[in-house]
Amino acid sequence: MSEPKPLQIDIVSDVVCPWCYIGKRRIENALALVPDVPVELNFRPFFLNPWISREGINRGDYLTAKFGSVEAYNGIASRVVAAAAEEGLTYRPDLVRRQPNTIDCHRLIHWAKAIGRAAEMKQRLMELYFRNGGDLTDVNVLVQAAADVGLDADDIRRRLATEDDVALISAQAQDASDRGISGVPTYVFAQKYAVSGAQDPSLLARAIRQVSAEINAQAASPSVV
Repeated sequence: MSEPKPLQIDIVSDVVCPWCYIGKRRIENALALVPDVPVELNFRPFFLNPWISREGINRGDYLTAKFGSVEAYNGIASRVVAAAAEEGLTYRPDLVRRQPNTIDCHRLIHWAKAIGRAAEMKQRLMELYFRNGGDLTDVNVLVQAAADVGLDADDIRRRLATEDDVALISAQAQDASDRGISGVPTYVFAQKYAVSGAQDPSLLARAIRQVSAEINAQAASPSVV
C-alpha cells in the first residue's frame, strides 16, 4: 500500500489577530488528535489592518479609530484574554503600546520557511506581541525574533532594509482577499474547503481526517480515459 498523500492546510492569518494566536494553538491541538494523518502546513499572509502605515501607530489611537475608545476594546478583550488562557496562552493587551503594519512580520515568516521554521517564527512574533507587548515595528525586535528561531541576524537586518518580497507578500494577501477571505484565521484544506474562525480542535480534527480520506481516495481511483 502506498503512503498516504499529505493534506495541504493553508492557514490564512495575521500575527496581530488575537483569534489567530488562539487558532494557531487550536490547529496544533487538532493535529495532535490525528497523528496518523500526514499534513503540510502553509502559513499565508493576511493584513488585519492594511491601512496602518509601515511605521505603525500608537495603540490607543488605533483602538479609538477601530473600536471607538480604549475602554470599549477592553470590554471586548476580556473574552479573548480568557479564551487564550484556556489554550495555555497569555494575552496582555495592557502591555501593547504600538499597533504595527505586519508586512515585515510576514516577510520573516516567509524567510523562515526556507529553513523549515515558519511555524516557530510565527509563534515567536505572536508571543512577543500578545504576551510581552513587543513593538513589531522595531527592526531590532524583529531581528532578534528571527535570530531566536535560527535565522541569521545580519542577513535579516540587511533584508529588512530592502523591499525584498514585499510585492510577493502583498500579492499573497490580495489573493486571499480575492478568494473571499475576510475573516481570520481561515483554514483552507487541499485548496478546496475553507473553515473560518478559531474552531474547536475536535472539529478541525474531523475536517482534517475527512478531507485527507477524500483526497487519498481520489488519488487511489483509476483515471477515467
